[in-house]
Amino acid sequence: MRFLFVGDSMTIGRAGDFTWRYRMWQHLSRLSDGPYEIVGPRTGLYDHATAAAASDAYADPAFPPPARRHLAGWGEGWLHMAPAIREAATAARPDILLVSLGLIDLGFYTDSTQTIANTHHFITEARAANPHIRLVLLPVIPNIRATTDAPFAAECARFNELLAKTTADLSTPASPILLASVPPSYTLAADTYDGTHPSPAGEHKLASAFADAMHQAWGLGSPYQPTLAD
Repeated sequence: MRFLFVGDSMTIGRAGDFTWRYRMWQHLSRLSDGPYEIVGPRTGLYDHATAAAASDAYADPAFPPPARRHLAGWGEGWLHMAPAIREAATAARPDILLVSLGLIDLGFYTDSTQTIANTHHFITEARAANPHIRLVLLPVIPNIRATTDAPFAAECARFNELLAKTTADLSTPASPILLASVPPSYTLAADTYDGTHPSPAGEHKLASAFADAMHQAWGLGSPYQPTLAD
């Protein structure tokens, strides 16, 4: 089983972060479902000092380099990943894509209609690389901007409605698509460090959204359990 993490700044993380990808690696390492591998063309964290995704300063230096692989970028959304996913999936040969995208699109690049069109493009391109690929999509979690910007909040809500419809319409037996659930206990105050990006508590909750969706829908693995040390 080969997993590819796809996302924006919430997924790539910044220098010094654990990342929710690390939490998923911990979860996958505890499963007895058989061999797995994390794949992807990138490994770095975003470094604000250099404005480049070239840092390897993960909070846990024991995070194995092969498990750090991903396709995520600071400031990148569906708009950027749709034209990139075919090449990445062809090279890395993932079985399952774990995707957290949309907030940066709606915040800076595209409205909800344009963003969902890019989502469709992404799915088409992923299936061109592997007609049997499986996808787990996380809805947009509105950030602090949504508390004061009503039009932005409305676009986030509308995109999530369109994403739910897209998941239902485009999922097939050969290439199923799951819509993960945002953890009901997720709050910006407790689960982010700046109103957008996940804190350690938020990292666990994002990982749990993906892990629990796969367990409930596909019987893959077990429900998410955070490690006691974290």
